[in-house]
Amino acid sequence: MSNPKSKNRFRKTNLLSIALLFVLILAGGVVRSTGSGMGCPDWPKCFGRYIPPTELSDLPANYKEKYVAGRLAKNQRFAKTLDVFGYSDLARRLREDKSILIPEEFNVAKTWTEYVNRLIGAISGIFLLLTAVYSFSYSDVNKLIPFLSIFNLVLIGFQAWLGSIVVSTNLVAWIITVHLLLALAILAICITTYHLAKVSGRPKLNINPVTHIITLFALVISVLQITFGTEVREKIDAVSTRLQGGYRSEWIKNAGDIFARHRDVATLVLLINLVLYALIRRAFSRHSLQQQIMSFTFLMIALQIVSGIFLSYLSLPPFAQAAHILLASLVFGAQYYLMLNLYQSVSIQGGRK
Repeated sequence: MSNPKSKNRFRKTNLLSIALLFVLILAGGVVRSTGSGMGCPDWPKCFGRYIPPTELSDLPANYKEKYVAGRLAKNQRFAKTLDVFGYSDLARRLREDKSILIPEEFNVAKTWTEYVNRLIGAISGIFLLLTAVYSFSYSDVNKLIPFLSIFNLVLIGFQAWLGSIVVSTNLVAWIITVHLLLALAILAICITTYHLAKVSGRPKLNINPVTHIITLFALVISVLQITFGTEVREKIDAVSTRLQGGYRSEWIKNAGDIFARHRDVATLVLLINLVLYALIRRAFSRHSLQQQIMSFTFLMIALQIVSGIFLSYLSLPPFAQAAHILLASLVFGAQYYLMLNLYQSVSIQGGRK
């Protein structure tokens, strides 16, 4: 169990899992921005196949009716589950949602976009499974590492099930938001286990409590910003549907107060990170890991602001939408890793000046 090669294998696999999760978030952003979420109307297969079709002629004549019936059956089961847990209002809205009855037209580009997203998800799941297996090499050092790695597998299973619900409910807005936030939780656990493995045996740092509080606040604000962003997208989807996909320049104007709230929180994200950067500069040397993380965070925030400008003034181009959610996730990941490294640093130069 204490084999150094096994521990090194865990760290490498864990780090690769983190990278794959960011790729998966990007793929999900591409799916969302191109409207490909229903490119595969069933789950886990795509049009009943492990490799999706490329021609309409490959599908049965009654494919629309078949998959609508399947979605209805799954939604009835999901509504019953919501009733059991006391969410009767949500269950009622799901049962009354007529959009589920509208069949999806086959579109080969959207089908393969969604399929690639699922493929990346499957590969990520395999690496997270390997991470859990290899995590037992640290059971003699820190039992929290294998515990969190196994727990992450449970979350992955729930996330996969929730993905099937996303499809069956025809992309019901609040489920998509939960789906994204759960992805961030899985990412955070991966970052935690990687950090714990790297700092095993290192002394803890003595940092000003104010820095810890500001870091936590910055992280919470980033999660809030991401949540508002998904709500903006939900509102824009409703506007797009109402305008039948046309008049893209009018979408943001009709998004309502949630867009202004999202923009205001973005300003708060920038300001709180400026304060945090000043605190980190005072406490750590220029070459410390903490300052490197903050520099990376600011670069991601700057790029996110640029992508936000593209979204606002270029009528929501799909590439900017996908980039925007990826950059927000990278900011979240960097801030979370910084918070962990304020307790124990993986860098020899991570201490005070």
